[in-house]
Amino acid sequence: MMKKTENELEAQTEECTPLVPLHQIFIVFLKIGAFTFGGGYVMLPIIQRELVSCKNWLESEEFYDILVLIQGLPGPVALNCALLTARKMRGMLGGVVAATGVILPSLIIIISIAAFLFPVIRGTYYVEAAFYGIRPAVTALVAAAAINMGRDLIRDKLGLFLLIILFFAGWWIGIHPIFLLLVGGFTGWIYYYHYREGDGE
Repeated sequence: MMKKTENELEAQTEECTPLVPLHQIFIVFLKIGAFTFGGGYVMLPIIQRELVSCKNWLESEEFYDILVLIQGLPGPVALNCALLTARKMRGMLGGVVAATGVILPSLIIIISIAAFLFPVIRGTYYVEAAFYGIRPAVTALVAAAAINMGRDLIRDKLGLFLLIILFFAGWWIGIHPIFLLLVGGFTGWIYYYHYREGDGE
């Protein structure tokens, strides 16, 4: 009997892997959109925990590849992440379902506030005081998300060096984020190209 090739084994494994139900994708992303405060970057570790740690729908490497990709794409980070992660699991339909789930709570809340609540609470002292207190909380959430992701994404000295240099380049000098992404990607490509060449790969 002839041994099966690696591609045949991978294809057979994919066929045997059950598809993630669309309603489960919708519920997970609906929950993420409804109970995550602080913007898109705060959602990223929540999406990772739900899809990688809790549901085992994606591998860590797959999620990080998607995470790196969306940094260079226009549009909301959380929405792009929902689209691409769910597309990985259930194709384009899964991406649309996930995107609908993640934006639906915000859409309903914003329309409700704009139509009914904002005219009433606008200029209210207590509301302005609450927003003043929420600002540093949002900053803390974004910082915590960055630290948690950095622990997994920064794996060697080159990554740490680039983090420090590009951070100060963006914060102190004020270089545009797109240029920082291009510099980081080009530097990593050059480094690993020569690293692999040195190992004879």
